[in-house]
Amino acid sequence: MRVSVAWLREWVDAPADPAVLEEALVRVGIEVEEVVDLAATVDGALVVGRVLSIEELTGYKKPIRYCQVDVGDVDSGDRVRGIICGATNFAAGDLVVVALPGTVLPGGFAIAARRTYDRVSDGMICSARELGIGEDHSGIIVLPPDSAAPGDPARPLVGLDDVVLDLEVTPDRGYCLSVRGIARELSHALGVAYRDPAHAVEAPGATDEPPYPVTVEDPVGCDRFAARLVRGIDPAAPTPPVIRNRLAVAGIRSISLAVDITNYLMLELGQPMHAFDPNRLSGPLLVRRARAGERLTTLDGVDRKLDPEDMVICDDTGPISLAAVMGGENSEMQPDSVDVLFEAAHWDPVMVSRTARRHRLLSEAAKRWERGVDPRLALVALEKAVRLLTGYGGGELDPRILDVDHVVAPKPVRVAADLPSRVAGVPYEAERVTGLLTGIGCAVAPVGDVLVVTPPTWRPDLLQPADLAEEVVRLDGYDKVPSVLPVAPPGRGLTAGQRRKRSVGRALAENGYVEVLSYPFTSASVLDALQVPEGDPRRTVVRLTNPLSDEEPLLRTTLLPPLLGTLRRNLGRGMRDLALYEVGPVFRATGATGTPPVMGVDGRPDEADLVAAERFVPQQPWHVAAVLAGDVEPAGWWGAGRAASWADAVQAARTVVSAAGLHAVVRAGTQPPWHPGRCAGIVVNGEVVGYAGELHPAVCSALDLPRRTAAMELSLDALPLPGVVPAPRISTYPPALIDVALVVDAATPAADVEAALVSGAGELLESVRLFDVYTSEQLGAGRRSLAYKLTFRAPDRTLTVEEAVAARDAAVAVAAECYGAMLRGA
Repeated sequence: MRVSVAWLREWVDAPADPAVLEEALVRVGIEVEEVVDLAATVDGALVVGRVLSIEELTGYKKPIRYCQVDVGDVDSGDRVRGIICGATNFAAGDLVVVALPGTVLPGGFAIAARRTYDRVSDGMICSARELGIGEDHSGIIVLPPDSAAPGDPARPLVGLDDVVLDLEVTPDRGYCLSVRGIARELSHALGVAYRDPAHAVEAPGATDEPPYPVTVEDPVGCDRFAARLVRGIDPAAPTPPVIRNRLAVAGIRSISLAVDITNYLMLELGQPMHAFDPNRLSGPLLVRRARAGERLTTLDGVDRKLDPEDMVICDDTGPISLAAVMGGENSEMQPDSVDVLFEAAHWDPVMVSRTARRHRLLSEAAKRWERGVDPRLALVALEKAVRLLTGYGGGELDPRILDVDHVVAPKPVRVAADLPSRVAGVPYEAERVTGLLTGIGCAVAPVGDVLVVTPPTWRPDLLQPADLAEEVVRLDGYDKVPSVLPVAPPGRGLTAGQRRKRSVGRALAENGYVEVLSYPFTSASVLDALQVPEGDPRRTVVRLTNPLSDEEPLLRTTLLPPLLGTLRRNLGRGMRDLALYEVGPVFRATGATGTPPVMGVDGRPDEADLVAAERFVPQQPWHVAAVLAGDVEPAGWWGAGRAASWADAVQAARTVVSAAGLHAVVRAGTQPPWHPGRCAGIVVNGEVVGYAGELHPAVCSALDLPRRTAAMELSLDALPLPGVVPAPRISTYPPALIDVALVVDAATPAADVEAALVSGAGELLESVRLFDVYTSEQLGAGRRSLAYKLTFRAPDRTLTVEEAVAARDAAVAVAAECYGAMLRGA
């Protein structure tokens, strides 16, 4: 919000020094983005000029006028200057703003005498945009008659003698979107006198008969609606320069006297208003919710389809205003309007917020309504509006006043007197707390050690004890809160589960995988694409009441949907070789029926409520998943690369289980979304803890993934936590390396053969690794050769050849006994 310092000082006895004001506002939590000295934005002579004559130049594509302008007695040059101007909104005799040669306008635009359109233009007649005081560039600035003489300084007349504060107001401080609120905050910060603009006039109450018939059908969406009527104004009456300049500083374009007054009071009081032309209304007004199928063309010229949640103001023809957001074209003030019906109401903030976002109409009015407006301002704003209108535009004020009032008074909040001290660690006396809260308009009644606080109507954000405690700390000064680090409580470090998660993530990262953090949201369509069957536990989903996206309303039951989505997104951005992993929770609905208990935040819920609520909390086991696409070994001058395959996914699963301090057994498995012939079940201690392998081709096609994309997913919580792991014995003696190739049935799992070798080799076997799988006609149909590298080592001696061979033969004997294995070539 941009606000004039001079405007603020009308209501608070603050110093004019902008540095002092900036420091004070920051101290009470209002960020000052920029301080703009308007006088410095234009460098050089800016004077008042009177247009003496106008010569219309013809033969050009746009209107061009050569004007003789009296600029008064200046230090150099003639009193009467010839100036080229393209605007047409002024006539001979008008007072205008002239930038003389040598002046530099905002943006570094230097003015000089130059020849153009076969004339010498000795200066420039300025518009609001050219002076940087507004966005209006439809014409030049025309000053009120007799407001100045030629040659007088023009800066004070256009507001360029002021300082502007550009403030960033947080969403919970809606009352600061007004001069009234900012001035009040300055009075708290500086301890100076404050005069409430809402108390500057005495607003009379409602009369028995309204100036215009109005019915409020929905008092929840609109709990107050007030109106006053002025007839017979001068439609050509100009807006006073002070109002026009202040609107320009705030970035609001001047439209007409009546409309400018509503915008001016919105900035001063924080009360949005609307001006209707009663002569364009058909019948009485009705305030209600929109009906299905209704449409309204708003002031921006857009035809809008209304939602049943929207509040509208209607006459006999239908909706004429999108309440609290923007008026309609069919009732707006016209250049010849002589009667004005001012409306000031109070609308439901939630309704306004949803309406504004639904129609993408975040107007200045909607911005204030959604943050909260003082419901007691309606009659005050109307009184000031009719006084300004009749004072500057004439007309006769209708003495009748409408005020439909259903406003509910703020509820008292009970807060412990020592709560601010306990929150901030600063000792606040009860009298100090009471004084600070009273200073912002609260009514405070001490009851023992508790304060019963009734917030003022302009602070709808003060709803609970924590809000009041924060106000005390803020007003007393955040700078008084000491920066003291809390003493860390004694602990035992990370839990075993936390250490396991870190070990697993570190192990995958060391093997070339990149960790990602995905949103835990998914959809039923993705589960369909993964071919997850009905009745599968992964179909037991938790549906969000208010999802971030309607396309993903479910919490994930598997890590693969968001992880595969990340893979697809990176592939679409040009990445080709990817290995990603994620460690995180999945969510499984409990299937509990009924409604969980409602628990407050003012104290710890009782155990019965906690137990009842726990029934509805979804199970949240931790999983780890990895996906691969592209090459795991790049090709180059050194040779061909190697594409990622199901074996890499299985190895990733082995890596995870090994990092958890356990041993994985790999079994052939079947589980969507994996390819039924290239899927492995990962078994730990006889229990399947996950699956790994190549994704089904149909899944890859449905999710737009490359063929043969591989993935694995394990349940970390299903892995038993190991006890104390003894340190391995490190032998300093050399190993004995022996390779064996065993011919077995093609259906015999390699892992089973490996387990048989380990069982038979005894304690001298240090490691075993499958390094080759071979098939040929010589081996016979249905037979294959599995080649293993056996490493033998003794802890206390160098093994002899006889000892190593004996251990190998024992291992082969067990494999032969269990699976009919034969040494290849024997």
